[in-house]
Amino acid sequence: MRLCELASIKFDWEYNYNYANKVGIVTGKYVLPYIAVRIMLGIILFSALLIYTYRRRHASIYENIEDFLQSNTLMPIRYSYKEIKQMTKGLKVKLGEGGYGDVYRGNLISGPFVAIKMLKIKSKTNGQDFISEVATIGRIYHSNVVRLVGFCVEGSKRALVYEYMPNGSLDKYIFNKEGVISLSNDQIYEISLGVALGISYLHQGCDMQILHFDIKPHNILLDENFIPKVSDFGLAKLYPIDKSIATLTAARGTIGYMAPELFYQNIGRISHKADVYSFGMLLIEIASRRRNLNSHAEHSSQLYFPFWIYDQLVKSTVREMEDVIMEEINDVLKKIFIVALWCIQLKPVDRPSMNKVVEMLEGDIENIEMPPKPLLYPHETNQDNLDSNSNETESDWSTSYVEEIVTNPLLK
Repeated sequence: MRLCELASIKFDWEYNYNYANKVGIVTGKYVLPYIAVRIMLGIILFSALLIYTYRRRHASIYENIEDFLQSNTLMPIRYSYKEIKQMTKGLKVKLGEGGYGDVYRGNLISGPFVAIKMLKIKSKTNGQDFISEVATIGRIYHSNVVRLVGFCVEGSKRALVYEYMPNGSLDKYIFNKEGVISLSNDQIYEISLGVALGISYLHQGCDMQILHFDIKPHNILLDENFIPKVSDFGLAKLYPIDKSIATLTAARGTIGYMAPELFYQNIGRISHKADVYSFGMLLIEIASRRRNLNSHAEHSSQLYFPFWIYDQLVKSTVREMEDVIMEEINDVLKKIFIVALWCIQLKPVDRPSMNKVVEMLEGDIENIEMPPKPLLYPHETNQDNLDSNSNETESDWSTSYVEEIVTNPLLK
């Protein structure tokens, strides 16, 4: 009996051992790898989800651009980034650089040179600078507005391909840069009129009203014949022709050329007259070949140049302008200055439209009325200024506005 029990116990132990051994083998061979695979798949899927979420969040800028390009029939050609690299030979020749991107010279397959602007990625803009420029220039065909040849949207790469302007930007010709030829008075007049025609077209010649908001010498390009072309529409806004008031959430433009209504809301609403003001500041710099604000001027009367110009025109003096134009102010320059002073009136309602500006530039100087003295602050009055000008010397008059110039937000 005991032998049987012992035999039975031995059998049960051996059976249980063998069973446990087999189960362990099966578990190690099948179950553990299965669990490991599940864990690995979970990690992979979680990682993929994180990457997708990250890319989705940062790809919205490109999706906005793609949606815009799909919904608009544009004449400019769409290039791949590979083609852009080939055109520029690996971004070899840089023409210039700025806050929105660097510009390189390139060659089209057909031969002509082009200027290619590689835009800097700014996620906060949500692609609006690029969309604005393509939407604006893509529909423009005018001899005084730069032509958009093509564009590139590929991942994070964005580029704009323009017609090439061999003489570069206007600023290098009017701010006495070494090795640059001097413009004649006739060239100054033709450039002024050309820019006016270009802006007038933007305001009234398209199916949409295009407000540039960044008119300045750097954004006026010159072709081989010194024909001016308005460029750089990164800040431009499009509005219906019948809409005279622009809606902006923030001031835009370059200090020194920005219209006062962008700072002082109580003088008038923002409209196409903002470009008129910028053009007026540009005109004075073109005709005088110097910047409107000169913090290093020896005489206080020359700190804010438009005031000094106005004083000379009111007194009807014909004299040499120190360090500016080494010749008498002829009728061409005088007409440009008078038109410019109309353009930079403080209140938008007092400024002419660009169509009227073109009319004044093309007309005779005898038909242009002398404008009121331009103001820097809303609280000033023209009558006060005119009365004071009639009794004070140039030195006394100049010191009365020096403090205003230093503190004015338009000129800081």
